[in-house]
Amino acid sequence: MKELFIILMSAMLVENFVLTKFMGICSFLGVSKKFDSALGMGLAVIFVMLSATLCTYPIYTFILEPNGLDYLRGICFILIIALFVQIAEMVIRKKIPSLYKALGVYLPLITTNCAVLGVAILNADNGYGLLKSLVNSLGAGLGFTLALIIFSGVRSRIDASDIPATFKGVPSTLIAASIVSVSFMGFAGMFS
Repeated sequence: MKELFIILMSAMLVENFVLTKFMGICSFLGVSKKFDSALGMGLAVIFVMLSATLCTYPIYTFILEPNGLDYLRGICFILIIALFVQIAEMVIRKKIPSLYKALGVYLPLITTNCAVLGVAILNADNGYGLLKSLVNSLGAGLGFTLALIIFSGVRSRIDASDIPATFKGVPSTLIAASIVSVSFMGFAGMFS
């Protein structure tokens, strides 16, 4: 139980995919303008990470690895992730059209979000069993969501601030993202 807690908190804070590994930056910067869209994207990423883990683990463990087909894991993982992204997209479009519109192009981009693929590959590389893989995926998804929500608050403050014209837009966003990233790196060594 303690080990699962450490895996969860490490994936969420210490090894946050966005703020310490710099994976998934495209959707992080694109969707973090508003709290609602940040939360919606975070929940969609959690769903895709957990669902993909439930499918990639048995395929990798029982089919690819025993048959020496490890080199196909990237292709297999991307296909599985794409399947669950399509499911999430259809559900969000049908049930929450306003969120679907707010997420726009970033929702289908979850398929190419390297954080989602990264967690599936790290689960395999770390030799995690199914439970540890699910906990790691949940922690990674929660960390991604946490980063999006925190940064949506930071961006709302940036938009409301009087800053020099040369720093408006992308420059101020990237500077703020780097400061938030440094703050998350302060968690390093906390869970070992």
